[in-house]
Amino acid sequence: MTAEPHTLAAHIAATVKQLRRERGWSLTRTAEATGVSKAMLGQIERGESSPTIATLWRMASGFRVSFSSLFDAGVEVEARPPHPPTWQDSAGMQAQVLFAYDPLLGFEMLAIELAPNCASESAPHAPGVVEHIVVIEGTMALRIDDAWQTVTAGQGVRFAADRPHVMRNDGDTPLRFHDVIHYLPCAALAEADK
Repeated sequence: MTAEPHTLAAHIAATVKQLRRERGWSLTRTAEATGVSKAMLGQIERGESSPTIATLWRMASGFRVSFSSLFDAGVEVEARPPHPPTWQDSAGMQAQVLFAYDPLLGFEMLAIELAPNCASESAPHAPGVVEHIVVIEGTMALRIDDAWQTVTAGQGVRFAADRPHVMRNDGDTPLRFHDVIHYLPCAALAEADK
């Protein structure tokens, strides 16, 4: 199930604007920190653009917040909504927050689907971010730095996500996987200071 797109897009827009204002950052300063252009940031804040998941990751890394904080409206782990927020981008990737970031446990968990013949390229996340991927259906071609590996259904892989990485689905059916994102203490997320 997918959350109402307009509601989630409005929430992401408000969250990005709030994160920028809390830091006292201009759009120029935010663009420097996130690697997302000023024009795109402005469009996202006004709700005029639907960012890709890769763009959301760049923003989360630049703001030093967890990925799920861009979606989460303060829902406790034990009281998850029946249909957690899902974001689907134009690049063919869909991410659903299963468990939002918890500063005491230091992780969040996502269910991700990558459409057939699609890829998601990620810029390095914040230092200290580690991803644990378990493929549920399909086969993933995973590139970390310049090395490719294949991860099939039932297999898992763990890697330091503060390096460039690509997840690709070369198949003709959707690739589904769980992604546990662990923020080590050196990741110094802003939420840990709250």
